[in-house]
Amino acid sequence: MSERSVGTDIKQQEPGILYLCATPIGNLEDITFRVVKTLREVDLIAAEDTRNSIKLLNHFGIKTPMTSYHEHNKVEKARVLVEKLAAGKNIALVTDAGTPGISDPGEELVRQCCEAGIQVTSLPGAAACITAVTMSGLAARRFAFEAFLPADKQERREILDELKKEMRTIILYEAPHRLARTLGELVNALGGGRRISVCKELTKRHEGVLRTTLGEAQAYYAENEPRGEYVLVIEGKPREEAVREQQAQWEKLGVHEHVEMYISQGMDKKSAMKAAANDRGVSKREIYQAYNGLE
Repeated sequence: MSERSVGTDIKQQEPGILYLCATPIGNLEDITFRVVKTLREVDLIAAEDTRNSIKLLNHFGIKTPMTSYHEHNKVEKARVLVEKLAAGKNIALVTDAGTPGISDPGEELVRQCCEAGIQVTSLPGAAACITAVTMSGLAARRFAFEAFLPADKQERREILDELKKEMRTIILYEAPHRLARTLGELVNALGGGRRISVCKELTKRHEGVLRTTLGEAQAYYAENEPRGEYVLVIEGKPREEAVREQQAQWEKLGVHEHVEMYISQGMDKKSAMKAAANDRGVSKREIYQAYNGLE
């Protein structure tokens, strides 16, 4: 299905193309004509879970052969798939739901294809993170997608510490059996008053959005058993609050120490005083006088 012209030298085999095919996240009608056509025409479909993907293929009458490509074989199997692509096979990659490469093993296959000079193209479609943020009612111009929080305790704490300072809207994925625990950790890290939209079962029959605060969401799911898959869309730290906290930190630091901090980072004295003035919201003259003991 490549549009590239066939060369006259039959000994030279053009490599195939890897097609990243977005599949529905729930409602089977959320698939593009282009994806269906591509899945029919490629030589092979690499699926995260063939048992799940066969239902989609059967629904659309697609008979293309499948092979499994998942988290536990992603490195070794990617090498096999790259060899097939190099030999001229066209391959479609599908995940269980949504767009391949978003919080799934497709990232590794794309990386290896890029290193091998294999053409990769993405066929756009459903993505749970985009679906959730657009219907959340929270700011969607800038957002930070974190997917699932790490299972490792130390790494998880580090990410939560980073999120304390995040001013963009935050998007997280979570499974039902871990939702209550995660909401509790978010309350401890971000405070119970932060706004959140808890989106569940997106595009499915029991789709729902709970628009509330982190504290109220924690209390709700302590009393109500979570069901389905969840996307959490959380308000970022208000800019005014972040500015106040930053200014409070600078006030604890003397002007001389503040300027010297920038000088130690490689700035000249003039640039360091300008940076310190910007941090503290004062004029460069004030910083100059304080730094040189002229006050």
